[in-house]
Amino acid sequence: MIAEIKDGKMIPYQSLLEALKIHGGRDRKPRIAAVGAGGKTSLLRALAAEYRMQGRKPVVTTTTHILKEDSPAFIESPDMEELTDILEREGWVFTGGKADKGRAGILPENILRQVLGLPCPVLIESDGARMLPVKIPAAHEPVVLPQTTCVLSVYGLDAVGKRIGETAFRPELMAGFLGKCPEDVLEPRDIALLAESPAGGRKGVGRDMEYVVVLNKADNRQRREMAVEIWSALKEWNDVKMLVTSFPTLIFPLK
Repeated sequence: MIAEIKDGKMIPYQSLLEALKIHGGRDRKPRIAAVGAGGKTSLLRALAAEYRMQGRKPVVTTTTHILKEDSPAFIESPDMEELTDILEREGWVFTGGKADKGRAGILPENILRQVLGLPCPVLIESDGARMLPVKIPAAHEPVVLPQTTCVLSVYGLDAVGKRIGETAFRPELMAGFLGKCPEDVLEPRDIALLAESPAGGRKGVGRDMEYVVVLNKADNRQRREMAVEIWSALKEWNDVKMLVTSFPTLIFPLK
C-alpha cells in the first residue's frame, strides 16, 4: 500500500512517484536520499522499480553501506563505462565502493561525482540502522549529499508499542533524546518528535531539499491507525508531508 495522510485521512496512490509528485522540471534529475530505519532499502527499490518501468534508468547507491548482491544489476567499485553499460543493459544499476563483509560502501569521490552528473534519477541510501525499525542519528550520521533534492525520513511502524531497547538502533541514545529509559515503550508521539527534530529525521536536510516522512510496515489496520496518531502529533509542530507504506517481499532479491 501507498498512501498520504491529509487532514487525518489516508489518501491512496497507485505509485510512490504519484504520491511524492516527482515529475518534470528540476525533478527530471532527482537526487533522493533515504535516512532513518525500518525499510529504507525496500523503499528505494520500490521507487527504483517505478523509475525503471518508466524507462528512467535509475542508479541506486549509498553514502554509508549497501548490500552486495549476486545480480547483473549490481556492480562493485565500477568505472563509469562499466556502470553506464549495466544501466543501459539492465535498465537500472545498484552500486557501491569496495565491499567488506557483504556490504559495499560509498563510491570513490570521482565516480560519485560523475554518477551525480548523470541525466537520470539517483537514489541514495544515506543512513544505516542494522535492520532495526527506528533510530536517531549519531554525530556522524546521516551522510546527506548537498546535491540531494528530496530526503525520505523512514520509520518502521512495528516499533510502536514496543520497548525502545528492543527496537531502536543505539537505544540508549534514543532513550536519552526522548527523556525515557530503554525499557520504556515507544509511543506515536515519540516517532513524531523524532521526525520533526533537526537532531532526528531532519538532520542534514538543507533548506532547498524537500522533506517527506515515510511510515513503513503499515501491514494492518492497527498500524495504519498508529500512523494517523503520529501525523496528528507531528501536525502540532510542522505541516509535513507524510506517506504510509507497506511493500511486498517480492521486491527482493534483485533480478
